[in-house]
Amino acid sequence: MAMQNQHQIIIIGVFVLSALGLITAAINIQLVDEKYKDRADRATINKEVQYPSRGLIYDRNQELLVYNNPLYDIQAVYSQIDPDMDTLLLCQLLGINKATFIKNINKDWSKPQYAKTYPFTFLSKIKPEQYHKFQEHLDDFPGFTGIIRNIRGYPHSNAAHVLGYLGEVNREVVDTSKGKYIPGDYIGISGIERTYEEELRGVKGIKLTQKDNLGRKTGSFNEGNSNTAAVSGNDLITTIDINLQAYAESLLQNKRGSVVAIEPSTGEILAMLSSPSYDPNIFNLDRDRRESIAGLLLDSLNRPSIDRSIMSKYPPGSVFKPIFALIAMQEGISYPGRTIYCDGSYEVNTKGFSQGCHNHPTPYNCAIALEHSCNSYFYQLMREFLNSYGVKTPGKAMDRLTDYLSDFGLGKPLGIDLMFENSGFIPDGKYFDKKYSYVRNGWRSTYVLSLGIGQGELGLTTTQMANLAAILANRGYYVTPHLVRGMRDASNSYKPIPYQKKSIGIDAEYYPIVVDGMERVIRSGTASNSYVQGIDICGKTGTSQNPQGDDHSVFFGFAPKDDPKIAIAVYVENAGSGGHIAAPIGSLVIEKYLNKEIYPYRLPLERRLKNTVLLQQPKS
Repeated sequence: MAMQNQHQIIIIGVFVLSALGLITAAINIQLVDEKYKDRADRATINKEVQYPSRGLIYDRNQELLVYNNPLYDIQAVYSQIDPDMDTLLLCQLLGINKATFIKNINKDWSKPQYAKTYPFTFLSKIKPEQYHKFQEHLDDFPGFTGIIRNIRGYPHSNAAHVLGYLGEVNREVVDTSKGKYIPGDYIGISGIERTYEEELRGVKGIKLTQKDNLGRKTGSFNEGNSNTAAVSGNDLITTIDINLQAYAESLLQNKRGSVVAIEPSTGEILAMLSSPSYDPNIFNLDRDRRESIAGLLLDSLNRPSIDRSIMSKYPPGSVFKPIFALIAMQEGISYPGRTIYCDGSYEVNTKGFSQGCHNHPTPYNCAIALEHSCNSYFYQLMREFLNSYGVKTPGKAMDRLTDYLSDFGLGKPLGIDLMFENSGFIPDGKYFDKKYSYVRNGWRSTYVLSLGIGQGELGLTTTQMANLAAILANRGYYVTPHLVRGMRDASNSYKPIPYQKKSIGIDAEYYPIVVDGMERVIRSGTASNSYVQGIDICGKTGTSQNPQGDDHSVFFGFAPKDDPKIAIAVYVENAGSGGHIAAPIGSLVIEKYLNKEIYPYRLPLERRLKNTVLLQQPKS
């Protein structure tokens, strides 16, 4: 009997423990564990994301550059789909066949991006009429929801590299966004679309509706009190003049290079282009979108996807001479009225090695040396500069030069509001110590005299060159170059963006002689074919040596001479002398900006440049 009672106690104990386990699990599911609550909510409450309108983008004159086009997607929650629904009708409404339906509805549920209880994109980029027909039959298809997003449209075919484009978010972005992005969302990939993504995208809203056990909507949840409205993104007011941008692009078409124009007093970029370019509309809903993008990326010869204005570094050539003239005078190596004799060559050493120059009058001062771009003048200045701490220690002077050039914004990113800005390259003493480590007694100034004329190891971006022109225009300072001047929110409240002003450590007394020399370049020097009646343009040409082919054509300058309104740099690859291609392009852009039109006598020059083809054609 005792044994029987003991068995009964054990059985009762098992039942009690089991009951306690079930009660504990129920409490955990219903009251403690949030994931079960979330699952229950998803089974009874439909959560619809309300996508905000992405901010628009305007030019400096309020001309619309980027607007929104609606993008229609269909989302699905697999666990809520009615297996008995009219699949044929759904396919007819959406313009797909049964095979596409099966393919799109069956996901690899083992992958972390998919869950049968979570929405996924069933069909994207459907036509508006298909979307609206689907919405009319929405109650017939439990588990399916229509989503309206925005993609970009472009009223102009210009400024593709500046504006950038949108693309679908990848898994990494989704996982690290803390709910800001879900699969199928779009994000800025390049240009100012990327830089100002946070400001442009806005904030999503949420609309909650109740559902019955068949997944059909039965009304608003909590009388709509739990809903949140979408907040539109901010509009961007850029610094670009789209008319000037389009004109500059027409001059650079069928060429490889870049143009950057800046308003000197503010640092606002008026035009910024890279050629070859592309029409930004290839990123819209066209069926050939993927092929067009692939074509950009696969063109390894001309590389239209590369923004040469900030990503390519070039030897500046003789446009470096005005900058080095200022530094040499500041260091006491030279002075405004210094004469350096030139007979068409420069003797580098006593062994008879010399560097060539070209026939021109004797440079009796710095202005004349710049007017005729005398190489001998600047070889001598570089030699004396590098020997200023001793003939055997040119590295110390090289470091001093690097410090000056850093003040001019060289050898580092300027901080422009675009991703992937190249820092360029400015060598220092350690660089040459390593390069010439095989030389027994160390390197000497004569090894690197080409730096004085902007050759050798120097590497600058076109944006850095344009900023140098702005520094000369301002006689000693620059404001960080930028593409966006401010933002405007949904209430039409405008907020300007402040930018930093940076001064250069060059005394004011040295700028007039350099500016006068640059004015002489246009009036009677190496860019005399770029003279514009009534506009005092100050500029400097450059012919950048290219060991791999034809020389590059370079120009920078500003205008008017007093109270400058525009500073510009033009770099055209494999185009020969700076006075032949780059300087005329620069002068036409300046003329267009200041006069709004081109003088009739300059129209033949304009036609010549537009018709000049320098792009290499792919081999068939």
